[in-house]
Amino acid sequence: MTGTRLLAVGHFQPARVVPNSELETMVETNDEWIQRRVGIKERRWAGPDETVDLMASKAAEDVLAKAGADAQEIDLVIVATCSALDRSPNMASRVAARLGIEGQPATIDINTACSGFPHAVAIAQHAIAAGASKTALVIGAEKLTDVTDFTDRTTCVLTADGAGAFLLTADPDEHISPILWGCVPELGDAVRIEHADDDKFAQNGRAVFRWTTFELPKIARDVIDRAKLAPEDVAAIVLHQANLRIIEPLAAKIGAVNAVVATDVTESGNTSAASIPLALSKLQETSPLPSGAPVLLFAFGGGLAYAGQVVRMP
Repeated sequence: MTGTRLLAVGHFQPARVVPNSELETMVETNDEWIQRRVGIKERRWAGPDETVDLMASKAAEDVLAKAGADAQEIDLVIVATCSALDRSPNMASRVAARLGIEGQPATIDINTACSGFPHAVAIAQHAIAAGASKTALVIGAEKLTDVTDFTDRTTCVLTADGAGAFLLTADPDEHISPILWGCVPELGDAVRIEHADDDKFAQNGRAVFRWTTFELPKIARDVIDRAKLAPEDVAAIVLHQANLRIIEPLAAKIGAVNAVVATDVTESGNTSAASIPLALSKLQETSPLPSGAPVLLFAFGGGLAYAGQVVRMP
């Protein structure tokens, strides 16, 4: 069976940096409270013209440049997002158009909210294994400020905008472990963006925190086990950048004592499906991981869905 190899990781963030002090002018909050509760110091917010598909395309251009690849090689585009305001055409087809891909690629959007990116990577991996794709562009892109209630101090301090991307290719060897995915349907309403809530992000933070603290460490360790590795073999842990107060204890309970833990949430905020590739791309720019290094990707959130795999670095 054909394997999948990661060629490069890329990202895009809007230029506007929003420190906690700016939020103090909007809702009853302060820098000390935000950092103590969620660990965020600043985040990026997109401008009116920086749409989900535009940010996704910018991340795609970055990953193609880093891989030294041509957009015409891409035969599959998958975009993971929960914040696209337009239902059709989908974001993936708009990205293909912006990149000028001429080969009639398959274009797929998926929405499993915060866990969307590992889901999308797995779908691309499966397509490559089945012979349906040779080169896949996988993007997580969000403009969460479009679905943020800026009167709710418990959620507006979290949300941010950005995009991250993987370029994947067929390979004789497998460089991505089998996906471990699932959800807890009875707790699905704990994180939501529903029409009944004016299409704004809302959550039961207490329920999410309990779930991530008590249930997810074992699942994350099972992801590593599926990769036929021990926790101490993992070079880096890149979790969904939800909240530093979730990331740090979850990473500690995984037991990967030699791993670098991505904490990009402190300066990028929570970007839902974009957060894993965004965090890994920025980590690779500042502290490059060696080729072949095993990296745990593990995401969780809306629908109380989760997904994870171990990816070998290019």
